Amino acid sequence: MIRLDDTCMKNSPMQSSKGNQFKWERDGVWYKADYTGYEGLAEYMVSGLLVYSNLKNTEFIQYQTEEIGYKKVLYRGCKSPNFLPDGWQLITLERLFKNFYGQSLYQSLYRIEGVEERARFLVEQVELMTGLKEFGSYLSRLLTIDALFLNEDRHMHNIAVLYDETGGYHYCPVFDNGRALLSDTTADYPMEEDIIELIPQVKAKTLSSDFVEQLDAVEGLYGQKLSFSYDEKIISELLEKEEYYPNKIKVRVREILLQQRRTYSYLFRENRTIK
Repeated sequence: MIRLDDTCMKNSPMQSSKGNQFKWERDGVWYKADYTGYEGLAEYMVSGLLVYSNLKNTEFIQYQTEEIGYKKVLYRGCKSPNFLPDGWQLITLERLFKNFYGQSLYQSLYRIEGVEERARFLVEQVELMTGLKEFGSYLSRLLTIDALFLNEDRHMHNIAVLYDETGGYHYCPVFDNGRALLSDTTADYPMEEDIIELIPQVKAKTLSSDFVEQLDAVEGLYGQKLSFSYDEKIISELLEKEEYYPNKIKVRVREILLQQRRTYSYLFRENRTIK
């Protein structure tokens, strides 16, 4: 358990559609308190399972769960290393587009008919604004993660690039998956409800409200860029190692992950290398 106070509380440039969690930064570590359910466990599990993907370790941020004492309340939550080098900025795509064009990227995207056309527009604009190459591949990886893990919070305020002190842009490692795995038990996905009934209710927010539709679009345009090798044993081992969340929540998370693994079984072909 770590005790934190107002002196290290931070505001994040990344915005959630469900409000903002308490966040702190101390000694190069970020801490986030659960806000609507078990966001910390979701971060821990998603990042733990990304280890069993073809992503490099530098392409995503790993989270550990933590108990956080703040004022008179003990929160569950998570911690992760601060990955932003000194002098660098994290800039959301919404802010980047607004700075360039004086318009909302989200509104501009949704004036376009067709999910593939939206994907093309987004990729072309990001590459034009930043000079980055292969943003389509990056987007395909992000939307694969969102579909597999049911991350409902990947909107234009929640995708970002890194900006260095010389004016250059860089890809941001994958982070902030706390709204995955039906973690909002307060309002949208109560613990007592059947996950089979709840899963179809989760809506995407990037190019479409349908995870499959937007993933099909980017895979069709830019290819399948992500594969996984984890199985039921690895899921169970990760959950057993975690020390703060009750077993009832862990059982539910395990069931969700196994159900999603069945749904997206094509991502789990053995020993496949995707470039």
